[in-house]
Amino acid sequence: MRLTEKALLLLLLATPALRAQKEGVPPAQAPPVTPPAPGYSFPQHQTLTFLVDWRVFTAGRVVFQLDQQPGLMKVQATADTVGATNMIYQVIDRFQSSFNPQTGCSAGFSKQTREGRRKIDSDLLFTPGAAAPGPKATATPVLGTQALNERNLLRNTTKQQSGQIPACVIDSLSGIFYVGSQNLVVGQDFRWPLADAMRTVSVLMKVEAKEEVKTPAGTFQAIRVQPTADAGVVKNRGTITIWYTDDARHLPVQIRAKLLWGTITFHLQSIETR
Repeated sequence: MRLTEKALLLLLLATPALRAQKEGVPPAQAPPVTPPAPGYSFPQHQTLTFLVDWRVFTAGRVVFQLDQQPGLMKVQATADTVGATNMIYQVIDRFQSSFNPQTGCSAGFSKQTREGRRKIDSDLLFTPGAAAPGPKATATPVLGTQALNERNLLRNTTKQQSGQIPACVIDSLSGIFYVGSQNLVVGQDFRWPLADAMRTVSVLMKVEAKEEVKTPAGTFQAIRVQPTADAGVVKNRGTITIWYTDDARHLPVQIRAKLLWGTITFHLQSIETR
């Protein structure tokens, strides 16, 4: 039971629920990435800490750290089990990604998985495409490429893969904050291409309603958003809901994944900005 990783990656993040299309969509047919809304500003440095509840107890803690560097936003996430969950199945996972804050295009995604005896490191590098030369009206995007390098530390094996991606693609970790950079208007849904396990998945973000959300970090007026993929597997595997603050920041303050084996809820515990 890879509890915290499933919950974290379910969010947009490379998960069974968003792996709705086994083969994904052809990169050339993927929806385009809409750049962040004009005037939207990513934080220079920010740390968001979430407590993760599973059923009736706190099962883990997830920390997101955002750091703005010249031309790049870097995102780090840690996912750890806590308390009694460590006795059932210990998880100590680390994730990193980076993306262009002007375009939203991801540069790469990596993770270090430590779950029981499972120890795997993987790095996924994206090389974006570009607009083809020619008149603007007839220019077509040139596809980008992705390269995966995976290391199984327990078996002492490696795996390399490569393939095509859309000209611009979003990774599962950066996707949480990319969505917050969009104009979240109730009733106005939008799509974007997710790079998922060497596939491209078309993700639909349903902007559903405005609600008040209470978390350990405070009470927030929020916008409820639900990510789904096109194929029907999603409704058979569970649903994901994310609440973003209804202000200029669009901070994710609560995340809920309803799965066959239970409901996991991320509650924002603290915000640190410097």
